[in-house]
Amino acid sequence: MRTSFNIPDAVVDEFDQVWQEEGMENRSRAVREAMLEYIERHSRLEAATDEVVALIGFDYRYHDVIEAVHSVQHEYQDVILNTSHTHQGEWCLESLFCRGDAARVRGLTYRLRDFDRVRRVKIMSIRGQSE
Repeated sequence: MRTSFNIPDAVVDEFDQVWQEEGMENRSRAVREAMLEYIERHSRLEAATDEVVALIGFDYRYHDVIEAVHSVQHEYQDVILNTSHTHQGEWCLESLFCRGDAARVRGLTYRLRDFDRVRRVKIMSIRGQSE
C-alpha cells in the first residue's frame, strides 16, 4: 500500500541519516519498523491495569504552552508524585514521576500529547500489574 505523509524536510533528512547509519535496506523498512515500535508502545500503555509507576518525559517551547501544561498537571496531581524541569534556551524538558491508576496515568499522557507545541511525549512504565 502506498501512503503519503506531511513531514518537515529536516525530520525526513535526520530520519534518513539514522536508518542509513544503522544499515537498513531502505526508508520503507525504517518507517515500517518505527510504526511497529509506536504500535507496541501504545499497546503496552493501553494494556496497563490497576496501579502503575511511570515516568513521563516531554519537551516543549516554554512560552507557547506553559500555562496549559501546568493546568493539565494540576488536573492530574493525584497521580503525579513529583516533577523535574530543565531549560535549554526557549525549550524545556520536563519529567513527571507518576504513581496511580493506569487509566489516569494514560489520560495524563494523552492530554500532554494533545498540545501541538509539545514536541514529544515519552512514557516508561517502571511497574504495573499487567507486566
